[in-house]
Amino acid sequence: MIFDTSIPKTQKRQIKRFENGTFRAKEDLVAIEAPLEIHLQKESEISGKSVAVTMRTPGNDAELALGFLFTEGILSDFNCIVSTSQLDENIVTVLVKDDTAINLSQSDRNFYTTSSCGVCGKASIDAIKVSPIFKLAGFSPKVKPALLFGLQEKLLEQQSTFAETGGIHAAALFNIGGELELLKEDVGRHNALDKLIGNLWSQGMLPASNHILLLSGRASFELVQKATMAGIPVIVAVGAPSSLAIELAENNQHTLIGFLKKQRFNCYTGHERIEG
Repeated sequence: MIFDTSIPKTQKRQIKRFENGTFRAKEDLVAIEAPLEIHLQKESEISGKSVAVTMRTPGNDAELALGFLFTEGILSDFNCIVSTSQLDENIVTVLVKDDTAINLSQSDRNFYTTSSCGVCGKASIDAIKVSPIFKLAGFSPKVKPALLFGLQEKLLEQQSTFAETGGIHAAALFNIGGELELLKEDVGRHNALDKLIGNLWSQGMLPASNHILLLSGRASFELVQKATMAGIPVIVAVGAPSSLAIELAENNQHTLIGFLKKQRFNCYTGHERIEG
């Protein structure tokens, strides 16, 4: 299975900057946002079913589709997947075996999500809840505070598109030793995480039970839910968590950290994993 890694994520735009009382012409670099339609198709079918349309930054689209299908609870076994294809730059088709169990009961959508909303379009409140495959047991692994303090700097060193545009989100996976193993960027927070989890799922690396997830922005409910689906025990956000994110993290025994700085952070749940 081939994942695209060279698709342009930015474009140049001619703008007018107002500074010191006057306009001047300037070339600016902006993050690309474009729709991606995810199709799901069984081998015996002539055409696939459109599952969702999401606004994303092009690149790693197959991973995004796989991550979405897994974290939404639509597919649970990677062995059911025959192939992924992208005949159109904005359509990914995931082909699965005929006997594949496809769960769309809790993922009934209006088939459109914006780059800023991972649960927009859900047909009911119950539909936002997805039952995780993996369960966290106990409060392991243990993490030293000094390790957490260095994560954001390591992320910024590698987050190229953010440095160029200032308009992109990142989801980064670190091992328990603080080494960056995987980084995905997207104009949508949930898309970046779906790309990361899709990669892990395709590589047989779930659950990621000895890893730390770093989010470049805030920790919302849908991001914690996706981390829960991937079995990631430690979730660290540069920004704030929401009340529902905290509740979900607590119910699933995650360590949830927000407002990560160089010398401090807030631990909202699972402080037992932090070595004092």
